[in-house]
Amino acid sequence: MSTEHGTGSDRPGENGLTADEGVRTMLLLMPRLVGRAKRTPVPEALRSLDLAPRHLSLLAFLLFEGPLTVNTLAARLELAPTTVSLMVGELSQKGVVERGEDPADRRRTIVSLAEGNRKAVDDWLAVGARAWYTALEPLSPAERRTVVETLLTYEREVAREG
Repeated sequence: MSTEHGTGSDRPGENGLTADEGVRTMLLLMPRLVGRAKRTPVPEALRSLDLAPRHLSLLAFLLFEGPLTVNTLAARLELAPTTVSLMVGELSQKGVVERGEDPADRRRTIVSLAEGNRKAVDDWLAVGARAWYTALEPLSPAERRTVVETLLTYEREVAREG
């Protein structure tokens, strides 16, 4: 693995980092962030359901956006509809989500959070939400956009390389 990319002439601004310093910091930081996210405890109300972090994104979309079709969830999660359908089936059997017919098109299934688990899902997401609010609130809207775009670019580039 080569970490040689920068030219060494990248001069930081006041209190800034060179690109090389930023890359080094992020390479050391990212595994810790992922590890901490994976260790976010599942709320007691959901613990017996054997949920995994992979379920969290699906549940987050349903919490933030309300009921969605399987195809919409698949597009947002960037997963195959069959994969999402299997996850929804698993979560439905456990009573975490509910499936119903789309009144506008009975061939489509609408997925929603089961009301009895809404608070537990909200509690599960709250730890990360509080951390992101603490990190992002002091920034200007443009700086927030830069942070989000940087992380999206990183994700895209890692996926392209893999």
